[in-house]
Amino acid sequence: MNSKHNRLFFKIALSGLVLAGGAVWLAGSSEAEQSAPAVSRPALTVRTTTLREDKWARTLAANGSIIPWQEAVISAQVQGLRIAEVKVSIGDHVQQGDVLVTLGNLARAGNESDSPYSAQGQIVAPDSGIISLANANVGSISQPGVELFRLIRKGRLEWRADLTAEELMLIRKGMSAEIAAGEGRIIRGAVRAISPSVNLQTRYGYALVTLPDSAGIVAGAFARGTFDVSGGKKTLKSMPQSAVMQRGNMTYVLVVGPDNHVHERAVTVGQRNGDRIQIKQGLKADEPVVESGGSFLTEGDVVQVVKGELWASMSHHGPYATRFPRCSPS
Repeated sequence: MNSKHNRLFFKIALSGLVLAGGAVWLAGSSEAEQSAPAVSRPALTVRTTTLREDKWARTLAANGSIIPWQEAVISAQVQGLRIAEVKVSIGDHVQQGDVLVTLGNLARAGNESDSPYSAQGQIVAPDSGIISLANANVGSISQPGVELFRLIRKGRLEWRADLTAEELMLIRKGMSAEIAAGEGRIIRGAVRAISPSVNLQTRYGYALVTLPDSAGIVAGAFARGTFDVSGGKKTLKSMPQSAVMQRGNMTYVLVVGPDNHVHERAVTVGQRNGDRIQIKQGLKADEPVVESGGSFLTEGDVVQVVKGELWASMSHHGPYATRFPRCSPS
């Protein structure tokens, strides 16, 4: 009896020790998990950039139109003659002295000429150029001062840039300009003339820029251009435009800290040149900034920074290939 009682007591005691040990182990594991530091997964893999010194010319952008350099209005000098033949049409290139119209009287009875008119005179081109307007019709009666043709002299075109009074004060004769003529074509010209006043209704004046190569350009077309108003290149600091973001009235970049957390930094920007933008203030020269993909990030996000060949091998998979899923808070 005592032997059975002792064995039962031993089993109960052993079970208690096992349960107590398990409780201690579970408590220790829980404390270890709670004391272990939380590790944040990076939200995005990025490449960084820093400010770069560049030499840029200070430019002034403007909108305007392509217009003829000069136009000649061509009309008959005598009255009462019928137009016997029209030799040119709109768009034709002519040389000075080329016959544009043949004038004549009605042929008299018995005239052996095949033409219904007897030749009395001609209207010729006063200069070389391109016919931009043609109103002459066979059979109509000539009237002095009535426009028959309009001629773009020498075929020359120029850019008329619309400018405010403040902008006009920056422009000088001979100043260089670049005009975008469509499909990536850039024409370089120089300021020929500047209006001395502005229109009282629109408050705009204009500058006329010569176009040395206007082949293939259409008069009347809209065109954008820039003037070099700096008189030379100046050193400034810039970075890729992809690194600069806008939210409301705030222009900012994402600075990557030593712990790889990103922080918004307001910056003041200036002129643009190609894919780069001037940073006037708000950023130090050696501070790393997220170069692209900043729209996927928010203040305090952790990023993984990669460089060079590794970035090239990752980026060809597309912008989402380097994005990590965000960890939801537990």
